[in-house]
Amino acid sequence: MSFSRIDGFRIAGVSTCVPPTRVDNLDLGERYGAEDVRKVVSMAGVRHRHVVGDELTAVDLCTEAARRLLDRLGWAPESITGLIMVTQSPDHFLPSSACVVHAKLGLPVECAAFDMGLGCSGYPYGLYIAATMLKAGGQQRILMLHGETPSRFVHPDDHATTLLFGDAGSATALEAVPASPDGEPASFGLFTDGSGADGLIIRGGAFRDRNPADPRDLCVRMDGAGIFNFTIKRVPPLVNDTLAFAGLTVPDVDAYLFHQSNRFIMKHLMKKCGLPEDRVPFTIEDTGNCGGPSVAVTLTRCLAERGRDHPLRLMLLGYGVGLSWSSAVVTLPPDAVLLHGVCAPTPNPATPDPSGVTP
Repeated sequence: MSFSRIDGFRIAGVSTCVPPTRVDNLDLGERYGAEDVRKVVSMAGVRHRHVVGDELTAVDLCTEAARRLLDRLGWAPESITGLIMVTQSPDHFLPSSACVVHAKLGLPVECAAFDMGLGCSGYPYGLYIAATMLKAGGQQRILMLHGETPSRFVHPDDHATTLLFGDAGSATALEAVPASPDGEPASFGLFTDGSGADGLIIRGGAFRDRNPADPRDLCVRMDGAGIFNFTIKRVPPLVNDTLAFAGLTVPDVDAYLFHQSNRFIMKHLMKKCGLPEDRVPFTIEDTGNCGGPSVAVTLTRCLAERGRDHPLRLMLLGYGVGLSWSSAVVTLPPDAVLLHGVCAPTPNPATPDPSGVTP
């Protein structure tokens, strides 16, 4: 089993950001058929989505989230020693998006910055890499950014994906702290099954097929049944095995923060894992499936409303494209900063298509 424990770090804050354009899926009945739209909304649970159009990217969303977080924490840019950008929605093939954000934030040349090309499972993976860097020494403060704009991946004729995906960016601030014998280390579980890579894929546009004959191959193709079967096969054991590895039981965890994939799937997972409804928050209904950053969005939107006079033990769960799945059990300090907001539009932005797609 691919599990590990890491101590010697703390989560100082999490900030998330969504684009200003908000789409009501029920307004798209004329385009996709009112009955088909109602069925998708009822099953997937997505009523509203925030989409970027042409004027914003994952880099912009993450940069804005990071700026707000640094400002609230009072962290000077020169104090950041590491920057990790988790995304499958880069501004460019090269340079890395982390280098672009590094410049935007004015970080020092001593700051290590690099990308991780992961999607739905990326949030726990990113935390793991940040934690290992802090534990290894030499790093003091790390920004782990996770941003996606999946609304840009979809084909306008594919309502199963167009009505599902929204966009978001996140920034998580971590810092090194002395390991305490009384402290609880974080637990991580990281898994991959590359034989299922075709289940969620954009076939064209990169170097395997730079200019595909079928323009449809520039958009995502999703095997819905295959992804559903993968999820119900892999995620329940992931929850149970993570609890066992951490020496915990279901009631010991204050909140289970799932990647907001699909309401029907998440309800099924809750039931199969025996998780109480009041410990599994949902945000998919008004942010859509925004990929891996949905874990952070759920954290900032739902836990900021709770009175936090004591640490919260959280299980973070990502699963999907790759195929890849991951977990993290972390403690959120009571003084951790949690922020969620809308990213300000750029001057004179292009008017986005209401479906949230770029033809």
